[in-house]
Amino acid sequence: MTVSTAAVPQARHPEILALGEAMIEFNQSAKDQPNYLQGFGGDTSNFCIAAARQGAQTGFVSAVGADHFGRLLVDLWEREQVDTSLVRVDPQAPTGVYFVSHGPNGHAFDYLRAGSAASRYAPHDLPLDAIAAAKVIHLSGISLAISLSACDAALEAIAHARANSVRVSFDTNLRLKLWPLARARAVMLEAIRQTDICLPSWDDVTDLTGLTGRDEIVDFLLSHGPSVVALKLGKEGSYIATPNERRVVPGHVVNAVDATGAGDCFGGAFIARIVAGDDPFAAARYANVAAALSTQGYGAVAPIPSRATVEQLLAG
Repeated sequence: MTVSTAAVPQARHPEILALGEAMIEFNQSAKDQPNYLQGFGGDTSNFCIAAARQGAQTGFVSAVGADHFGRLLVDLWEREQVDTSLVRVDPQAPTGVYFVSHGPNGHAFDYLRAGSAASRYAPHDLPLDAIAAAKVIHLSGISLAISLSACDAALEAIAHARANSVRVSFDTNLRLKLWPLARARAVMLEAIRQTDICLPSWDDVTDLTGLTGRDEIVDFLLSHGPSVVALKLGKEGSYIATPNERRVVPGHVVNAVDATGAGDCFGGAFIARIVAGDDPFAAARYANVAAALSTQGYGAVAPIPSRATVEQLLAG
């Protein structure tokens, strides 16, 4: 069963696809209060919405439960003009939920996702025609970690994309609550070998590689397959590397209140600009601003800026 998108006209095949799990988010509204704001999350869903808000044609590949939370997610994607025709509804499994709490060491996550609809996704569920027709397919470490069947589906999606000359974008997004580091290293390195654009964060990639120098990290990643590495450095910006050039693209300074999903926003904005024709350094300058602006409100989705907002700031 697929979700109807009759209310939102879509291109027959989106130019950017993202595969993974979307979840309902409950985000602590303040460090010293027990109140939680309901929102939306899931790294690849956040990515997809961020790319859509920058004007890209996007589609999400996943499954949700036949429940209220699943309907909320589908309604969200339709409002954001993300193609939902590739989202399955699983009547036998729930939609995942997670909680974000804030403390002196930043934000922490707790998940209720075991046995979720997205974790039951399998290779036979993949929309192979849509993948072959896309310009980029995006996945993450979480896409690989949530279950064995989801991991198989993600790796099959990557292989099918490459067989059809579709670029692969990969964000490490290491979550050790989901799988042990040794397995994460082995599986993610296999994915990275088949990746065109790698979007790691600093903490993830130091854990995965055991390396601590920027240049040795990007050398390692470039030697494993990607032609572009965009190493996310938080408020410092990003370190962009290709086989021929590398440099830090400075971040945009803001008064941040919640960094949840900022890396996903960076990725979505970066890939949207790559598809639009920007080189990686120009795309990173744009994405740094988008990611910074996304930290000025609470939640992973609500604060993601529009293209007009980002361009206005860049022009000013």
